[in-house]
Amino acid sequence: MLILALESSAKAASAALARDGALLDMAFRNDGLTHSCTLLPMAEEVLARCGLSLSDLDAVAVARGPGSFTGIRIGVSTAKGLCWGADKPAVGVSTLEAMAWNAVGAAPADSLVCCAMDARRNQVYNALFTIADGAPRRLTPDRAVGLPELAQELADTEKTIFVLGDGGALCYNYLIERSLPAALASEDVRLQNAWGVCRAAEGKTPAPAGELLPTYLRLSQAERERLERMKKETN
Repeated sequence: MLILALESSAKAASAALARDGALLDMAFRNDGLTHSCTLLPMAEEVLARCGLSLSDLDAVAVARGPGSFTGIRIGVSTAKGLCWGADKPAVGVSTLEAMAWNAVGAAPADSLVCCAMDARRNQVYNALFTIADGAPRRLTPDRAVGLPELAQELADTEKTIFVLGDGGALCYNYLIERSLPAALASEDVRLQNAWGVCRAAEGKTPAPAGELLPTYLRLSQAERERLERMKKETN
């Protein structure tokens, strides 16, 4: 299967091209430029470097969340546009599951893989995994969890807690301060990327692009403020 994958759920953005689980090319940017300006050009770039076009693809995969509300919308919208334009199906994958693939070959043996994205308000978007038979195996659902609650959940583990993600340093520091056995992934594997999206998409059944929906896990700040205003007005 030839897959074009997109990742724009946090500050970094990337596009990757893979065939049957082998990476063909990837473009990655973490320079602060808006994803609306960089994501599509990166997708076009990897296709051009491989001498391929959208018509050659079997599917377009994208990290559908959790993560930045704006970043997720850009990624999902771009994936849908490419799919509709080329009449191709889509595969939406969990940002955290895709991130966990970075730990394959990097995490210490028999460790807990702790994927963490900074969700603000002393929370992280998080899921826990273990690595088995060369692939991540999920231990928890994707969730928005407070750092105190996450630390309490991990308090009794004797395994190394391998932390990665754009919220990895925040999470690692919190766990280390509480004497938990955490290890922070090196920078070259810490951030989520489109190659992880490719690997997470392998084996999943593509679906019509119209069925692709973002996953936010919690309300946006604007929605929270609106509900708070309505509550005050009601009272």
